[in-house]
Amino acid sequence: MILGLMEPSGLIEQGGPLVWVLLGMAFIGSVCVVERLFYFHRARINVSNLLVGLSHHIRRRAFAEALHEAARAPGPVARVAHAALLRYYLSRADLRDVVQETGQLEVPRIEKNIRAILGVALLAPLVGMLGTLIGMLNTFQKVTEQGGFTGPAELSAGVFMALITSVLGLTVAVPLYLFYLYFLGRAKRLVHRIERAGIEMVHLIADAREEEEFAPFRGEVTAGKKILPTKPQPGK
Repeated sequence: MILGLMEPSGLIEQGGPLVWVLLGMAFIGSVCVVERLFYFHRARINVSNLLVGLSHHIRRRAFAEALHEAARAPGPVARVAHAALLRYYLSRADLRDVVQETGQLEVPRIEKNIRAILGVALLAPLVGMLGTLIGMLNTFQKVTEQGGFTGPAELSAGVFMALITSVLGLTVAVPLYLFYLYFLGRAKRLVHRIERAGIEMVHLIADAREEEEFAPFRGEVTAGKKILPTKPQPGK
């Protein structure tokens, strides 16, 4: 009997129509999990290496090369850096607004389908419990129709069949909730990297522009210091 229940046909036959609902929820959750796995795999990038490479181009005022490197890099962090480089001529405050707006536009992409995974993980046990209660009601209804004369074997079989939906609901919910926690942590870390990259890009671009603007003045000061006459030493 147990081996028969383990087969898909046995589960559907003994568990009732709610088994189809649970199987559909499991399919939806699996699709969301696979989609998020591919997304976070594509979004993997070494933020430190990206910022170091872009800083070399920015200090040389090679914004075209920096734009090309940021466009080649995958993920939302590179897109935020690319948006900042496109508007390198703006002031520091305006650049900060640009990277904040770009980062906010990336957040819905990062959190996509994570709530759906949580919803399936929370609803699956409830659907399983509903199936169990419906199965128990059917079992007691059969007992009542037979005038209370039902053998222990029939009663235990009915209860066992009623528990199928609860087992299936928990089987769907537990791994999906673990995936939800995993994706939630990945999403928070990715948002933190976006904020870090945006702040670094604003400082790199603004500092490079200010350094170029004040370069002639610094050169004059340095040259003036070099031609200052030395004070004569006393006693000479």
